[in-house]
Amino acid sequence: MKAEDWESDWLDEEAGPVVRPYAITGGRVDPAGFDLIAHVVATVDDPAGGQTPEQRAILAAAARPCAVVEVAAVVDLPLGVVRVLLADLHAEGLIERYDPPSTPDGPTEQLLQAVIHGLRAI
Repeated sequence: MKAEDWESDWLDEEAGPVVRPYAITGGRVDPAGFDLIAHVVATVDDPAGGQTPEQRAILAAAARPCAVVEVAAVVDLPLGVVRVLLADLHAEGLIERYDPPSTPDGPTEQLLQAVIHGLRAI
């Protein structure tokens, strides 16, 4: 099979450019502790430049505080890719991260019982 035949099987005009997620992150997969429900917000309205199109899209999505999963949905990129790019933007000082408050003990027995009773009532 010639290269031209192979390419025509996998690419078409409607698909647009195809970039694998690891190419966007440079092969990095470490999300640097960005929790899925952590909130991020851009610290600048117009960054100096040097960002990739994906990073610019993330900055636009984070113009108002929103959760990491919401950013991934808005920019239509895999969650792992968004978490790596958020870590890069955070290191550059272009976004702030707000982690959800931790609960040291977890849910109480009374809370779990109330949830069970509520579910049974449905």
